[in-house]
Amino acid sequence: MNPSTTVGKPAAGRLAHPPTGIVPLRHPGRVLAAAIVFVVAASLGYSAVTNARFHWSVVGDYMFKPEILAGLRTTLILTAVSMTLAIIFGIVLSACRMSENKVLSVLSGAYLWFFRGTPLLVQLIFWYNLSALYPTLSFGVPFGGPALVDAQTNQVLSLWLVAIIGLTLNESAYMAEIVRGGLLSVPKHQVEAAHALGMNRWLTFTRIVLPQALRVIIPPTGNQVIGMLKYTSLVSIIALADLLYSAQLIYAQNFKAIPLLVVVSIWYLICTTVLTYIQGHIERHYGRGYESRRPRAGSRARRQALTARLSRRSQLDQASISG
Repeated sequence: MNPSTTVGKPAAGRLAHPPTGIVPLRHPGRVLAAAIVFVVAASLGYSAVTNARFHWSVVGDYMFKPEILAGLRTTLILTAVSMTLAIIFGIVLSACRMSENKVLSVLSGAYLWFFRGTPLLVQLIFWYNLSALYPTLSFGVPFGGPALVDAQTNQVLSLWLVAIIGLTLNESAYMAEIVRGGLLSVPKHQVEAAHALGMNRWLTFTRIVLPQALRVIIPPTGNQVIGMLKYTSLVSIIALADLLYSAQLIYAQNFKAIPLLVVVSIWYLICTTVLTYIQGHIERHYGRGYESRRPRAGSRARRQALTARLSRRSQLDQASISG
């Protein structure tokens, strides 16, 4: 009898039935916690639906009222215009902040310190009452020289302009730090390698730095856009007819405050859901090549991949023993 055959038979017997699957760990605590959360959420939903004081019929009547839709349009326009200007201004501020020119760096740092250190509501009220400090806005020779152009402050600063100025200046301070953080996330040796290959500064920025920085910049920028959508509700303090102020005008007459606030909340939820969906697609686009290809632990795909690897390894071992 061949000794190798005798020794190999048990090994072959052990490998003749490779494992067919991975038994996942059981987590009874997770199941219990999920059941508790589901019961609580279901009870809250049932309470809201069956509570007659919500006046759901009134909510349905005012969802598509022209006044509400006009306020929604104002909110969306304010969000788009203010966020676009804030991104542009934030890029300029981040460039000044990272500049080797000490004057630009200090001035941009002071700007960020002021606008991030004071509440947006206070800033909007300040711009709204700017005429109390400067009744006339003029452009001319500085330090008391003759004015070339002047106008009344209240005529220049309309409610729309006050809202856009306040939202843009405040948001640009946050966008400057987001852009700066994204640019600093790109390793410096990649820029040096690009310069060593003969790429100029603009080509290095557009081909090397910006694509990698966008992966870091886009997620917080998407959050800021969603935040800007909600921050526009603060312009109701200066009587600009946004979504919230339009609802306030209505329930000041019919005293249906709760249903109108529910209408406002539903529209905000719809808008934020759409923005979140768009943000997710943009993040996946710029995150290509960075996401881990390994399946998540505990997922079915991971278990199947692991089972396939074990099966192939068993087959190879059997083939080597048989040979």
